[in-house]
Amino acid sequence: MDTLAVLLKGPEDLTLDTLGLSDPGPEDIVVEISHSGISTGTEKLFFSGKMPPFPGMGYPLVPGYEAVGDVVDAGHLSGFSVGDRVFVPGANCFEGAHGLFGGAARRIVTSADRVTRIDPGFGPEGALLALAATARHAMAGLQKRVPDLIVGHGVLGRLLARLTIAAGSPAPMVWEVDDARREGATGYDVMHPDEDSRRDYTAIYDASGRSDLLNDLVGRIEKGGEIVLAGFYTEQLSFAFPPAFMKEARFRVAAEWTPDDLVATRALVEGGALSLGGLITHESPVSHAPSAYRTAFDDPSCLKMILNWEGTA
Repeated sequence: MDTLAVLLKGPEDLTLDTLGLSDPGPEDIVVEISHSGISTGTEKLFFSGKMPPFPGMGYPLVPGYEAVGDVVDAGHLSGFSVGDRVFVPGANCFEGAHGLFGGAARRIVTSADRVTRIDPGFGPEGALLALAATARHAMAGLQKRVPDLIVGHGVLGRLLARLTIAAGSPAPMVWEVDDARREGATGYDVMHPDEDSRRDYTAIYDASGRSDLLNDLVGRIEKGGEIVLAGFYTEQLSFAFPPAFMKEARFRVAAEWTPDDLVATRALVEGGALSLGGLITHESPVSHAPSAYRTAFDDPSCLKMILNWEGTA
């Protein structure tokens, strides 16, 4: 069995190719992907060649950890049935290519315990569950404060704001330096940071991934306030110690989502408490994948690019 897949052969060397797939076992399922998302964080770093050393890293690589599709074959021990709609966080099933991510393919083979069954009505937005679960993981749990300031109004920042409101907490303020990206807020305000004079935030969530903001953020928290690093940072982080000392600042790194986060997020979406609407701004047929990745990485108006695999052999 083989599949058409996006293949990143090296930095800025991306193409479509046909790859062999490993044989499924009794606990595996075969999923036909309908839509996959392009990450402007980690995938952009792989594309540019700037990704720090990471377990399982290497070229050639099949990218993609945001995918949704239908089960077309299910092992008798998998617990799934043909026709089930599932969210797929990637797969490592390709011959001759790393599958550190592995969701950007027409067909994948994966262990059933890696996927999550979702409502059959989920279309392209089902691919956003990973980002929503990432936002939920940053906020959920004991001794975690919800944000009253979010830095960055991309997809992750918008999801953090929506989850804050869904939790019944006061609407957060959101900072965004790009004029176009300040649009699209519902139930909360977005402003340029230069327009904000507040210096008593209790919890600032940075979704920008910028490594040069810490000193400014420290100056914006109240004493004992917290700064949550919710983005992905390639450069070394540093801050001036005296201001942080005076504020008794707390720093927390938000890791990737867990299966429990995904289940909880799916329930919020299916129950209507969390909307994924308005986050996909661009969609491209997979035949135009190379240009779609360029748009996702280089066009500021692109919040989320989705590849459409439907109708692909």
